[in-house]
Amino acid sequence: MTQISILGCGWLGLPLAKKLIEKGHSVNGSTTSENKLSILTESGINPFLVTLESESISESITGFLAKSEMLIIDIPPKLRGNNADTEKKVFVAKIKNLIPFIEQSTVKKVLFVSSTSVYGNENEIVTEQTTPNPDTESGKQLLLAEALLQHNQDFETTIIRFGGLIGEDRHPVKSLSGKENLENPDAPVNLIHQTDCICLIYEIIRQSKWGEVFNAVAPFHPSREIYYTGKAIALNLPLPKFSPEQSQIKKTISGEKIETSLTYQFDLKNY
Repeated sequence: MTQISILGCGWLGLPLAKKLIEKGHSVNGSTTSENKLSILTESGINPFLVTLESESISESITGFLAKSEMLIIDIPPKLRGNNADTEKKVFVAKIKNLIPFIEQSTVKKVLFVSSTSVYGNENEIVTEQTTPNPDTESGKQLLLAEALLQHNQDFETTIIRFGGLIGEDRHPVKSLSGKENLENPDAPVNLIHQTDCICLIYEIIRQSKWGEVFNAVAPFHPSREIYYTGKAIALNLPLPKFSPEQSQIKKTISGEKIETSLTYQFDLKNY
């Protein structure tokens, strides 16, 4: 049995923790909300209230990392809402603040949940060999955080870059439904379902794929107009209406490496 710490037991981290426990691992899970501590406990997770800031971190971080061999970091930059300007300045500082505590702990393997937003839109086919060139603040912050972790000699880091996240309770068609003049109608979608996210992380751990970078996107790339129109019909939602202008973005993220390396087959019925 391996003890694993998951920093950020939210939409992805919580079901991931349950999966790892089901597979025989012991899991320490963090939350920033006292109200969620009982949810973690009921799920069999060792709960920790951890607040990570640019200049400070909860004292509980030591106990959270204690005796763990692996750390999964799933705290994406919060670059929306009223605090966006502040958050975009401190995310990398938060990772810098966390690293000394990892170095002083028993953790030797780190898995950092990143995003394909680290790639720019100038490439048509994107692989792990493509030079990242983010054009969003979130992508820039994630790329800097990746480098901080990858270059540290005290632990080994694998980066998993997820495409657009979808799940039973989360789908972009709900926000696009009924809107008009949407851009990039023929741009390909690059999505990954929550179930595949969890299974891929588990396989990375099970197969000890450390020191790697993986793009995690399903091999399913219809155009935005075709996909979201079809999904709206399937969910009985008002149809989104797209601009007749052709897309400037042709970016298709390849997940071939992760499929081959992990011998993994995506479950396309979820898409």
